[in-house]
Amino acid sequence: MQTEKEETRKSYKQRLALKSSLAKETISEFLGTFIMIVLGCGSVAQAILSRGHFGGVVTTNVGFAMAVVMAIYVTGGVSGGHINPAVSFAMCVFGRMKWSKFPFYVGAQFLGAFVGAATLFGIYYDGLMSFAGGKLLIVGENATAQIFATYPAPYLSLGNAFADQVVATMFLLLIVFAIFDSRNFGVPKGLEPIVIGLLIIVISSSLGLNSGCAMNPARDLSPRLFTALAGWGFEVFT
Repeated sequence: MQTEKEETRKSYKQRLALKSSLAKETISEFLGTFIMIVLGCGSVAQAILSRGHFGGVVTTNVGFAMAVVMAIYVTGGVSGGHINPAVSFAMCVFGRMKWSKFPFYVGAQFLGAFVGAATLFGIYYDGLMSFAGGKLLIVGENATAQIFATYPAPYLSLGNAFADQVVATMFLLLIVFAIFDSRNFGVPKGLEPIVIGLLIIVISSSLGLNSGCAMNPARDLSPRLFTALAGWGFEVFT
């Protein structure tokens, strides 16, 4: 009797188990990006909605970096924890991932970021509604759009913004590849996500003034699209 029950449990597990490795990797990237947005943008939301009483530049930089660390720990063993289309693209360019997987990874990342933004909006809905008298603003002292996406400083030109993003993303990819390069000094196995978190803190602390270090297209575009649909309007793209 016990054997029959065990066999039944096994059969249920086998039916529910994903057999496709690509499906597992796709879900992994969705989940990782979702975690990053909810926890990372959540640190920004807490700072803005409390008007600095529950956070500031330091907490948002560290909070977002640690959100990335947690996301990589959750997904690294399944999909590598890319959670960034730029990382997935670089992996394909250097032959570390098949190009056939690229659209699945990127699609999952963009979708995970969108769902993460929607989840965070729901969590902080009352706070957002009370912050500016029910108005969802993009600019001004009561602006809340920057909780979800990055925005350039008023002085920043288009050319300077482009250069800013290229340099920040270059440093991100260069050092991430160095971290995982076995021919380099290397990082103790299992500590790579923490070192990546430290890297993000360094980049955001040194190159974040101009436009908030938008080094991840999924992290910026999907939440921006969500805000456009949720009430801030399509001015978030201007």
